[in-house]
Amino acid sequence: MSVLEASTDVAVTNVSELPPRRRRRMRLWRALPPIGVFALIIGGWYTISYYVLDDSRRFLLPPPHQIIDVGFLDPINFQNLMRGLWLTTEVALLGLAIAIVVGVVGAVLMSQAKWLELSLYPWAVILQTIPVLALVPLIALWTGFGFQSRLLVCVLIALFPIIANTLFGLQSADAGLRDLFRLHGAGRFTRLFKLLFPASLPAMFAGFRISAGLSVIGALVGDLFFKQGKPGLGILIDVYRSRLQTEQMYAAVFLASLLGITVFLFFGWLGRRVVGKWYQASRG
Repeated sequence: MSVLEASTDVAVTNVSELPPRRRRRMRLWRALPPIGVFALIIGGWYTISYYVLDDSRRFLLPPPHQIIDVGFLDPINFQNLMRGLWLTTEVALLGLAIAIVVGVVGAVLMSQAKWLELSLYPWAVILQTIPVLALVPLIALWTGFGFQSRLLVCVLIALFPIIANTLFGLQSADAGLRDLFRLHGAGRFTRLFKLLFPASLPAMFAGFRISAGLSVIGALVGDLFFKQGKPGLGILIDVYRSRLQTEQMYAAVFLASLLGITVFLFFGWLGRRVVGKWYQASRG
């Protein structure tokens, strides 16, 4: 490779700026390692299922094709899983939306007044560290055992990363730019919306990605704690476990993982669309 080509590689900070052929090659090289790990996992799975476990204990780890056959290809099981997935998705997305609104608003308020940060942030930390199981009796007394309880658990689990990352981003704006805005007489709201808020977007979306996965966990945890009403994936996992229907249980776990990955990737894509180009350029 010539010096000119090497310097071109250094200058290119975005994959979309590469020629199409090199872009496809780079994406292929990026895809190979996770595909290889996936193949090793599947191979190890089959090895354990057929060569480590005997026939009487194979239900502990049924082979993948059996999970697909029983969990997804059986019409009745598939319908039950889809209904559970829909309810879990509804709780996770609504809880995440509430957590985003509450977290961003709370972080903005704390960033504007030091006394608010000193007053509220320790309570946010305490709320994050309290085991959800300890709050279950209180939540049940306040909201019952239905949809609202699951939603509240989801919000509580997903809230803190949004507050912490957004507040960190708001406080990380360049000090020189802060002084420049003050020098030109910019008001509090002008500094917030034209300097602090744009500067916090990378950290904010990092918090969104973390909370996206936590919101799915919160929806499943709410299912396991509050078992009244329509069954989500968490209730189905518990029912399948109690009945030793491990193929259906693994299928439900797979759907829950797929939901978490999907929401995580969506916020990663959205973050790149919103802040990707200028943030990568500023880092380069």
